[in-house]
Amino acid sequence: MAAGGFCKLPTGSVVVALNLPMPTADGTGSVRVLVHAQNRARALTRLRNLGLRAVYLRGNASPPTPDEITAVLHHPDGLIWRTAPDNGVATGPELAQELWRPIRALLRRPAAQA
Repeated sequence: MAAGGFCKLPTGSVVVALNLPMPTADGTGSVRVLVHAQNRARALTRLRNLGLRAVYLRGNASPPTPDEITAVLHHPDGLIWRTAPDNGVATGPELAQELWRPIRALLRRPAAQA
C-alpha cells in the first residue's frame, strides 16, 4: 500500500487520504483519494464497496492537507480523487491547477471499442 493518512475533525468524523495505483489497463501513475466518513473503518469500507478491495491504511505518513480536507467536506459525496505526483508528495504547485473529481469518474469503465 502506498502512502496514506487521516485527520480527525472536531465533529468526530475523519478524512482519510490514500495514494493508490491508477486503476487502468497499464497501471501507471497513482491517484490521491479522499474519503469523509464517521471513522477510519467506514472510510475504507466505502472504498471497498466501490470495488477497491485491497485498500488498507497503515500509519499516518501522508495525512490530508487543510486544502484537501476543505475539498472533500464541500463535495456532496464526500469521496473525491485527483492524480498524484510521481514523487508521492500530495502538495505543491503542480497540483494547484488540477481539480478534484468525483469517484465515479475514476471507476467509470471506458466504452468497448468495436
